[in-house]
Amino acid sequence: MTPRLELRRAAVRFGPATAIDGVDLAVETGEVVTILGPSGSGKSTMLRVLAGLQPLDEGEVMIDGHDAAAIPPHRRDVGMMFQDHALFPHLDVGGNVAFGLRMQRWDRRRVAARVAELLEMVGLPGTEHRTVHTLSGGEQQRVALARSLAPGPGALLLDEPLGALDRPLRERLVRELRGVFVRLGLTVVAVTHDHDEAFALADRIAIIDQGRLLQTGSAAEVWRAPASAAVARLLGFTNLAPLAPLAPVAPLAPAGSAGSASGRWMTPWGDLGRAGAPPAWVLVRPEGVRPDPDGPL
Repeated sequence: MTPRLELRRAAVRFGPATAIDGVDLAVETGEVVTILGPSGSGKSTMLRVLAGLQPLDEGEVMIDGHDAAAIPPHRRDVGMMFQDHALFPHLDVGGNVAFGLRMQRWDRRRVAARVAELLEMVGLPGTEHRTVHTLSGGEQQRVALARSLAPGPGALLLDEPLGALDRPLRERLVRELRGVFVRLGLTVVAVTHDHDEAFALADRIAIIDQGRLLQTGSAAEVWRAPASAAVARLLGFTNLAPLAPLAPVAPLAPAGSAGSASGRWMTPWGDLGRAGAPPAWVLVRPEGVRPDPDGPL
């Protein structure tokens, strides 16, 4: 199947700084992908490249298998929802939701029906004539989502969609967003620095840092098996330590032999046991710790 959106060896530089560096990422039709990374990692630049707002210095952007380099943003069939909502203060709720439809010259009756349908979908029925400044942060977020969905885009891009909201509201809205995306079968790419938000929203997670894509996989795969210590730290794990060979009791193994001389490896928490080709780091999860009934009190 041809991916709906795809980056191939994508690179963007701002003077001497590299924002994204050789990124390959494919997003299938109907898939929800979150790009997770710290501030300044390049995730928002990736989103802007997909939207056509940022040209590439190297590589390609593909939409439905076609090179999108010459396709302007308004013809990419891609909607975008910004962190600060970017609602028009001089328009009421209905006017904001209807903006893209009017640009496409929909007639008034179709516009009114579509606006009512979308406001119902996002949990704000009958609010067409409310002014933007009377809305709470969560309500503004819903209006911004309805406006992004109004023209029926083939894909939706979300830039830190819940970053400006408090934690309880974010946790509720992320579930609602996920429900809307699944119900509509939308292709979605969302960027966030919050790993809880990323895991709750996505079918698949792409982890980026310093412009490089470090790992992609399902939420379960990434959580269960981080590809590196850097990925584990970005996911919030702190119980990381390097391995060291356990000093042997028997005479040293011949020079150049593989592994530790004793074949065993130590961590700050004790003997890891025998491992022929151990990783460079070991991660101890809190849920993986078990008390030793025979250990000291």
